[in-house]
Amino acid sequence: MRLRASIEDESVKERKEFAQWILDLGDGKLAHSEDGYNMVSIPPELLITNFDDPIHAIVEAIYSDYLNDPTEFRNLHGRAILAPTINIVEQVNDYMLALNENEKKNYLSSDSPSFKEGAADSLASMHTPEFLATIKSPGLPNHELIFRQGCPVMLIRNIDHSAGLCNGTRLVITRLGNKVIEAEVLSGSNIGEKVFIPRMTLTPSDTKLPFKFQRRQFPLMLSYAMTINKSQGQSLDYVGLLLKQPVFTHGQLYVAVSRVTNKYGLKIVISHDNSNNYTETNNVVYHEVFRNI
Repeated sequence: MRLRASIEDESVKERKEFAQWILDLGDGKLAHSEDGYNMVSIPPELLITNFDDPIHAIVEAIYSDYLNDPTEFRNLHGRAILAPTINIVEQVNDYMLALNENEKKNYLSSDSPSFKEGAADSLASMHTPEFLATIKSPGLPNHELIFRQGCPVMLIRNIDHSAGLCNGTRLVITRLGNKVIEAEVLSGSNIGEKVFIPRMTLTPSDTKLPFKFQRRQFPLMLSYAMTINKSQGQSLDYVGLLLKQPVFTHGQLYVAVSRVTNKYGLKIVISHDNSNNYTETNNVVYHEVFRNI
């Protein structure tokens, strides 16, 4: 009994220390200035420093059980790799998809310009389907989606709140149809439920685009990995943070490490371009934000 109580006390102490480290990180209390950047040293027990390929290293740390048995969907529950940018996320997702040997299917979108009456001919000639297919925009699925049975995906639009099919819900694909995709819910209050995802006609929300167009595609994206910003609101058991480049917005590092409540569920790979420093990274914190609260 004494041994059990001692172990439980130590576990509570470690959780409190980890929680305090996360808070101090978010408040910018741990950083030191280096070449104009606010650098923070990551505790060694959270780091993976011995690697040749940073993507392989973080995948091995987070998805080892899944790689051993890709048919067991429970090995995907509560796990994700996070990265600052969508480019890094897509590199990880492509790497993981290549390891999945299940049935594969390519889905191409149907894209068309949105125009007011009278402007159809000129816009149609300028914004051809081939050109529209090259556009990638936040909140919009890519023109080409490549999925395999058993791969995790994330909804990027709300479909049915009552069924838990909201923007950010994670699913695992169980069947690849032509008009619908069958999946099992991985997150939220309806874990394990079977759902069917249809194609939807979607319009990009990016206000920087100088024109409007619509894309008919499945509102899904691969989610072996996701951007740090997209992970907000997610509660995960195991997180791999892949920093092939430093974070670049306020609070981004805090958001990433606070997805877990236990330090044993967090692994970090720092592999900044042109840098041999695998133990420190940039932490962007604007202290004036706190002064205005």
